[in-house]
Amino acid sequence: MRTYLPRSHWSIRWKLTIWISLLLGTLFIVYNIVQYFVINEWLIEQEQQNMEKSMIEMESYFQEKEVSSAQIADNRSFMTKFNQENQMIRILDQEGTVLLEVSNRLPEQWVEPQTVQKRILINAWHYEDHLLIMRSPLITTNFSGTIEMVTNLENTDKLSDILLLVMFGGGIAAVGLSILGAIVLSHQFVKPITTMNATMIKIQQKGLHERVDVPDQHDELTNLARMFNRLMDELELSFQQQKQFVEDASHELRTPVAIIEGHISLLNRWGKHDPDILNESLDVSAQELKRLKTIVNELLLLSQAESGHIAVEAAVDLRQTVQHALTNVVQLYPDTAFDIDLEYLSGIEVKMLPQHLEQILRILVDNAVKYSPITKEIRVHGMRRDNDVCIQIADKGMGIPAEDLPYVFDRFYRVDKARSREQGGTGLGLAIAERLVKRYNGQIFIDSHVNEGTTVTVLLPASAS
Repeated sequence: MRTYLPRSHWSIRWKLTIWISLLLGTLFIVYNIVQYFVINEWLIEQEQQNMEKSMIEMESYFQEKEVSSAQIADNRSFMTKFNQENQMIRILDQEGTVLLEVSNRLPEQWVEPQTVQKRILINAWHYEDHLLIMRSPLITTNFSGTIEMVTNLENTDKLSDILLLVMFGGGIAAVGLSILGAIVLSHQFVKPITTMNATMIKIQQKGLHERVDVPDQHDELTNLARMFNRLMDELELSFQQQKQFVEDASHELRTPVAIIEGHISLLNRWGKHDPDILNESLDVSAQELKRLKTIVNELLLLSQAESGHIAVEAAVDLRQTVQHALTNVVQLYPDTAFDIDLEYLSGIEVKMLPQHLEQILRILVDNAVKYSPITKEIRVHGMRRDNDVCIQIADKGMGIPAEDLPYVFDRFYRVDKARSREQGGTGLGLAIAERLVKRYNGQIFIDSHVNEGTTVTVLLPASAS
């Protein structure tokens, strides 16, 4: 039983090779066939034109001499010289009787004599010999009959056969060249894909740092290689961030757990009988549990903030929403002076969930207060900037060093880890704020100078009025 390999098992290279070979081979074969028939028809047409020219010359010769039936035979020498190789010429009277016949390597019995009233041209075959027969009426003052001219197209057919053989050989060579060219073309075409596949295998074996070599070209496969490298860069960065997140989260969660475990162990050993140690351990454990709960809640909030863009149908009044949010936040810091200017936000609407805006403002104001230990003055200013709404929270606190500014939106990043821990910071606030702002197609910037203060700018797209 004959079996066939399913096409689904063929590689792209072999599919391309087969299709390119078939296409180029078909083009070469069709071209040779058309060329053969065109040349063959041209050769026959040339023979026809030559016969017609000879026929006209003979008619003119006999008409000028005004020969009679008896004088026809006297022109044998002229007809013999006029006749060509593989050709026969006959002159018939009105009854079809042969008056004069000359032949050069063409037997007379191959063609029966026949009179005509008008010039005709016939293609005929005598077994394997191809004959071209032209008959034309011959009319003079003293004679009326028919001139027959028969040409054996043996040489023309031989030339056609040689041409066919050459074209057949050329066709085979063309198919071979097509296959060779298809192999080369398919190799060049799938080379970037093969390289990409090899890179993927290396990535599987060695890690995400491998990349595809991008050729210095400007085609679709080069763009595909560049896109693959960009995706791998983003994927590697994502994995690194995820790894760092797991490590930081583990560290942040391990610290309060270790403190609680230590105090419980202390109480189990001997502290439960000492009221002072018992109260101290319970207070510390309660604080660390509260801190642990805060970290878990902020991790959940961060996960929600990174879930993608939110489609909000209804727009909200920005000034009213910000004012309500700040009223709730300001109550948490009674010893801080707030300068709030929201006049320029009147009449502006944004498509945003109010609770998310309140969360962003709470994070930014909370940071401004925490890191302003001496001068607790916070300014909140709102304005319109082109098609965006700008909200700025400025403080006069300790500021952020320039080398730390690029990392302040990273999860668990703290400029001064010891001081942040004392102030209850987890390093997740700005990361959450940035993710929430970006979910609404907004932007957030930080401008800070050490010992001078920090200004955080939030840009949100204004809703079309």
